[in-house]
Amino acid sequence: MTTTSPRDPRPNPTGNSRLVLQARDVSKAYAGRPVLRDVSFLLHAGQRLALTGPSGSGKTTLLNCLGGVDRPDSGSIVLHDDALEKLSSDELARVRRQRVGTVFQFFHLLPTLTAFENVEFPLQLIGVPPHERGQRVQLLLERVRLTARAGAFPAQLSGGEMQRVAIARALIHRPDLILADEPTGNLDSANGENILALLHDLTEETHTALVLVTHSLEATRICHRTIHLRDGAVVSETLHS
Repeated sequence: MTTTSPRDPRPNPTGNSRLVLQARDVSKAYAGRPVLRDVSFLLHAGQRLALTGPSGSGKTTLLNCLGGVDRPDSGSIVLHDDALEKLSSDELARVRRQRVGTVFQFFHLLPTLTAFENVEFPLQLIGVPPHERGQRVQLLLERVRLTARAGAFPAQLSGGEMQRVAIARALIHRPDLILADEPTGNLDSANGENILALLHDLTEETHTALVLVTHSLEATRICHRTIHLRDGAVVSETLHS
């Protein structure tokens, strides 16, 4: 494990040359208070990046900018070939539907839909035909070990099961990028370890890039590198061997 200056060249430990995400000098302020200050990094296909830092350091704001939920005041975020700051609201919504998957701390499953239907929902939004939707959902539910729970509603699932549904939902439309905001923060240690292992294995299998916001040292260990934020700025970057 080595620590580098945030401006040093970033090696690409996955060996995959496809660049998924470029953040260049991203800055953001709220009510005149800087929240992000000139944040820059690159992320390739299959690469896993952890964002750490104390509360208020800008982690969630950066995640929202990377996913097109919020816009930076200056700088550039390029996802695949799209410069997000140049897109209209409708175009940003398209990018989120097609190229980004999100996993939240509190799951955010739709309570009136079954596990199967929650996972299927992103495919409905992008117009995938019903037969193909069914096949893809069945395969992914099998992969996250939830085939037997496909007909259960969120209220009937454990926390670990709900997070596995959320991960399947985030991956079902084959996005370029997964954004995970404290995905183990609402789970006990055993379920948290299982979720981290699942995120690691699925991103390895699908070559999907991952940005993981976490306070957990254990969570950073599934990542290729960790960027530490303080007061909205990158203060260090750790490469994990």
